Amino acid sequence: MKTQDKKEAVIYARVSHAKQKIKGGGLDSQETRCREFAAYKGYEVVAVFKDDMSGGVAARPGMNAMLAFLNKHRKKSPVVIIDDISRLARGLEAHLALRTSISSAGGTLESPSIEFGEDSDSQLIENMLASVAQHHRQKNAEQTKNRMRARMMSGYWVFQAPVGYRYERHPIHKNWLVPHEPVAALVREAIEGFASGRFDTQAEVMRFLQDQPDFPRPKDGIVQNERVFVLLRQKVYAGYVENPEWGVTLRKGQHEPLVSWETFRKVQERLTRGSAKAPIRKDMSEDFPLRGFVTCCECDKPLTAAWARSKGGKRHAYYYCFNKECDSYRKSIRRDDIEGRFEAMLETMQPRADVFEVVRSVFQNLWEQRGSYAQARTAKLKGEIASIESQIEGLLDRIVEAQNASVISAYERRISNLEAQKLLLDERLAGAQTPRTPFRTKFEHALNFLKSPVSLWFSESIEDKRRLLRMAFAGRISYCREGGFRTPKIAYPFRALEVFQSGKLEMAHPARFERATSAFGAGLRTYPNCTIGHARAR
Repeated sequence: MKTQDKKEAVIYARVSHAKQKIKGGGLDSQETRCREFAAYKGYEVVAVFKDDMSGGVAARPGMNAMLAFLNKHRKKSPVVIIDDISRLARGLEAHLALRTSISSAGGTLESPSIEFGEDSDSQLIENMLASVAQHHRQKNAEQTKNRMRARMMSGYWVFQAPVGYRYERHPIHKNWLVPHEPVAALVREAIEGFASGRFDTQAEVMRFLQDQPDFPRPKDGIVQNERVFVLLRQKVYAGYVENPEWGVTLRKGQHEPLVSWETFRKVQERLTRGSAKAPIRKDMSEDFPLRGFVTCCECDKPLTAAWARSKGGKRHAYYYCFNKECDSYRKSIRRDDIEGRFEAMLETMQPRADVFEVVRSVFQNLWEQRGSYAQARTAKLKGEIASIESQIEGLLDRIVEAQNASVISAYERRISNLEAQKLLLDERLAGAQTPRTPFRTKFEHALNFLKSPVSLWFSESIEDKRRLLRMAFAGRISYCREGGFRTPKIAYPFRALEVFQSGKLEMAHPARFERATSAFGAGLRTYPNCTIGHARAR
């Protein structure tokens, strides 16, 4: 047969998933079989169309392109060759819709696996095979869901690996989640930073991740707020799995957590109640680290900042108030003046060497006494866990006896809440142990910051300066063009140092001791034997 006399044909191939392109009956193997059939029938293959998506729907990119091709070459009535009826569709409704669309576009359907016809018997067989293909698809989906649910009941995450994790083959656990470094460290820092208040808003978490070159992002290179929204709410990062739609209640996962359950709970509390702290401005830069954090003393609005150029072309840096209703509107403040006074204020917050050694001794004394406290705390936690377990058993007995659906539902909600409390107590019990890390290793960085907060101000990193503003002050600080900074509200650790800085380090009397401990934190009240007088004796 001459080439010009050959009937034209197109090939359509489909797999359900992109992975199947190279596995088993992939797209290439379907195309090869269809080409052999075309050669046997004497057809000329003029185009090949492929899809890698579910056959339960009719609208597919490859299928739409093929239908457009058929409409364009309607006069030639091309033959459409498929490897098997299931490759056209895996749903009766989708099959009938595509069958009609191909016929309307002037195409005829053929396959090496089945002979299509217009008589009633051929259509009956075709529809039966399409129904069987639909049944196979639905059955496979049910079996897959059941296997995934059973695995999740055993504590395994079965969905796409969250950012910061990856799947790894294991001889016992098979395919399970493991931390994916360095992304896991960034996720941990983001979640813990939000829980501690280092990042006051989700937008700050997003900007932090945006600044990390190792953090994965979409093609546009922008970390979306939706990713941060999910990241802060996924229990999988705390080492737990849950799927209420499948009836899988919250349970301990088999994978390694990136953060503690208590940290996760703190994040949820912050997300629920919001935050009272003023957020760090997005436009903070190396040039103006105090922009947005320092307020005008006359209108209490945050100062902005900018560069100005003199007539001679020299650039000058200024802070100023941009509130039109303020008397100081656009009255400039030299950057060197305001930042110089800020540096001087930080230096006044540095404790004397002898005072700092007293504070260090107090902390070390507390650290050493934590062992005995851990034993008492362990016993208390075990008692609380036993009480919760007893309540759960009692509620389960009531569920068995209950007949009313609403009552049973109320009992189930109560059990779910008790199980969540038990998980938190279990985690606290695991952490209620004698400290293994040496005191110097555990607190060296924190003590160095208390000893010299101004050191972070001299850092070249804007992130370090942001941390300084967050850790040293309890809110924004006010500045007057004439008088300088007003007395700031400093953070609790520095307020505690002020108590020691007073110089009254004799044996504390009960009333004054209570005042000191209230500023220093609950830790001193926990160990009444560790007084300031003892610290001095050391």
